[in-house]
Amino acid sequence: MSMNAISTANMSRADWLMERTKGIGGSDSGIVLGLNKYKTPFELWLEKTGRVTPEEIDSEAIYWGNQMEDVVAREFMKRTGKKVHNDNHMHFHPDYPFIFANVDRLLYGESAVLECKTASAYLAKLWKDDEIPDTYLTQVQHYLGVTGLDHAYIAVLIGGNKFVYKEINRDDELIWMIFNAEVKFWNDYVIADVAPPLDGTSAAEKYLKEKYERAEAEKEVVLGSDSKALIEEYLQREEELKPLMERQKEIKNLLKAQMKDAEKGIVGDYITKWFNITQHRVDSKALKKKFPDVYQQVLNESTYRKFDIKERPVNGDSK
Repeated sequence: MSMNAISTANMSRADWLMERTKGIGGSDSGIVLGLNKYKTPFELWLEKTGRVTPEEIDSEAIYWGNQMEDVVAREFMKRTGKKVHNDNHMHFHPDYPFIFANVDRLLYGESAVLECKTASAYLAKLWKDDEIPDTYLTQVQHYLGVTGLDHAYIAVLIGGNKFVYKEINRDDELIWMIFNAEVKFWNDYVIADVAPPLDGTSAAEKYLKEKYERAEAEKEVVLGSDSKALIEEYLQREEELKPLMERQKEIKNLLKAQMKDAEKGIVGDYITKWFNITQHRVDSKALKKKFPDVYQQVLNESTYRKFDIKERPVNGDSK
């Protein structure tokens, strides 16, 4: 067990979250490796560099996961006969102090940690047989690497009525891969304050919008050597999407035709909805015509940047 640790017993949730921004924890490992489908490395970088507040503060799923942690731990003890206890420490890697671990429970008389989870019934297939979601597997291996312990148990309450637990042995090769990726992420992106490769998330779009809010009129740059391939791929994807979007609209219309004037449609495990929404909007054209003075007083000018791609004319004019 690593001796590099600080107590979290009297630490508030807000302070604990602030400590987490100072390094990479177990729940970050799957994100760094690109295994987490809910958060990308770019979004994690925004959090670790203080550009956004960690989402955990307002997450309902995180809140209830924490509330149910003790229930899952007690059930694990009941079913296995093993004894566990709270750790209340943040452990740090002896060689990389920015890599830390907050384990849910430690086991008495065993070189092991227990990770407690809750999952939606829709995710039950991810836990079937010997399966363990990749992001959780990397999380517990991260914990074993930091603490120096030999193995881990992961217990999960699925859909509020199905309990599963599994044992995970220490995998030093996987731990080495995880720490390599985390060290690179921390040094190359967080410490260097350089954004990792941009992705398609709204967070990346928001970052670019705020960083480059306005275009300098008539300014022109020569794009990088890989830009031509990116543009060609962008235009190809656009063409590929057209028939898919048309088919999606066709399916929607076919379903609407079956629903007729019904608000809901039911088939198998699915519910379709085609419901009424009433909106109240100001008719700007009528306001400008009838009350031009008032229109000018309430007129609010906004500016945004529009992205577009088109082929250059033969004469080389870029406009």
